[in-house]
Amino acid sequence: MSEQSARSDHTLHGAASAAGVPAAAIRLPAVHLILSDAGCEPLLAAYGRVQTLDAARALLAELRAMLLAAREGGDTAVAVAGAPDTSIPSLLAMLAARLQEQNASPLRPVFNLTGTVLHTNLGRALLPDAAVQAVVDSMRWPMNLEWDLDTGKRGDRDNLIEELLLELTGAEAATIVNNNAAAVLLMLNTVALGKEVIVSRGELVEIGGAFRIPDVMTRAGAVLREVGATNRTHLKDYDEAAGPQTALMMKVHTSNYAITGFTKSIELDELAPLSKKHNIPLAVDLGSGTLVDLEQYGLPHETTVRETIEGGADLVTFSGDKLLGGPQCGIIVGRKDLIVQIKKNPLKRALRVGKLTLAALEPVLALYRAPDLLPERLTTLKLLTRPAADMRAQAQAILPQLQAALGAGYEVTDAAMQSQIGSGALPVDQLPSHGLVVRPAAAGRVSNALGVLEQRLRALPLPVIGRVAQDALWLDLRCLQDYQQQRFIEQLALLAT
Repeated sequence: MSEQSARSDHTLHGAASAAGVPAAAIRLPAVHLILSDAGCEPLLAAYGRVQTLDAARALLAELRAMLLAAREGGDTAVAVAGAPDTSIPSLLAMLAARLQEQNASPLRPVFNLTGTVLHTNLGRALLPDAAVQAVVDSMRWPMNLEWDLDTGKRGDRDNLIEELLLELTGAEAATIVNNNAAAVLLMLNTVALGKEVIVSRGELVEIGGAFRIPDVMTRAGAVLREVGATNRTHLKDYDEAAGPQTALMMKVHTSNYAITGFTKSIELDELAPLSKKHNIPLAVDLGSGTLVDLEQYGLPHETTVRETIEGGADLVTFSGDKLLGGPQCGIIVGRKDLIVQIKKNPLKRALRVGKLTLAALEPVLALYRAPDLLPERLTTLKLLTRPAADMRAQAQAILPQLQAALGAGYEVTDAAMQSQIGSGALPVDQLPSHGLVVRPAAAGRVSNALGVLEQRLRALPLPVIGRVAQDALWLDLRCLQDYQQQRFIEQLALLAT
């Protein structure tokens, strides 16, 4: 050691001791000693040398700054608690934690105990196993995305799913884009650019994120022609509004709210003849489209895509990741001449889907060929039709373990609940459900006890998302599938630490 270094060490030793920091702790190992240690080999293998080196340098810099602050008397926490262990094994443990944290994905699996099956903020529909495997295969292999294997020439990616869609909906043609808002945008931009679209004032909906039908219409280059009043629209309103500048009559399914009381709206069977009379295409935005009659599974009725086509709609748009139970996408079905125009629009390329979406969608659509087996095979329908008795038994099995983990500060009970479908589907209808209710115990009541508990649940390795209402935390078990239950129970012990 040089005389200058020795002097520096001596000065640092005295200052550190004066601040209550052992002098030895201020001498941090050189970064090359950390990286050359046998204990660092797993980190280098997992994260690479460049990233590990950068993290090690950052860690040492932070420790050095903290210890120097303590030397100057600025870090009272270090002065009171003593300097951290700066041995190489301890530094490697800190380095491993740092690397793990900075490489953790922000997109994480969670337990959805909100009671909303198709929760937009939690990714909507869960895919069935057949779709999951198809996506995995498509990521590992080149696929004939736009390659016609019969002719050996370039093909159309829509052809991969069009035949199935026509079979299931009765439409003449179909195309697919990245979500239903894009489907509406593309349809309007193609059919009604610079012209009027007649829509009932009571159907000018706003969907999540403050996106509104009038705004989408403006961006599409169409001119909105509102008819009727908020609560009542008559057939004559459409008839009187139709004119030379009208390019489209449009019905929008009010899937995320309901108007009750003194109301009137024009159904498709009335509007379709009027659109034919004026020779104006009729479009229907179903939003959360379903391909089967849900009543056969004990669920509330929702108009199907086939019923809409048979009712006289020329174009129908709907989502793939809502009631259909597939991946996020927007589907347009209808008259062949109109679909051909839509597919020629340059926006179609900007809004098209990739192979992962198509790989997931095709097997989901194929499940609808066996509607009697859908409740077993289609995850969304399986969750929607889950018997309340199953959830009650699940709640009774989990309750004592959750109570033990939370301790005397909280009281856990099981209770009947009401689930909802979600994502704008059947907003008024609810499904009988069962789950757990957590309330602060009278003897252990603390300020914001529910907020603290909700935060602790979200901080678990697999975050638990419930809902706070009526001075309680509600954990609806409808979406806690059998194979997930043990994983859920195992991490409850972490709440007690």
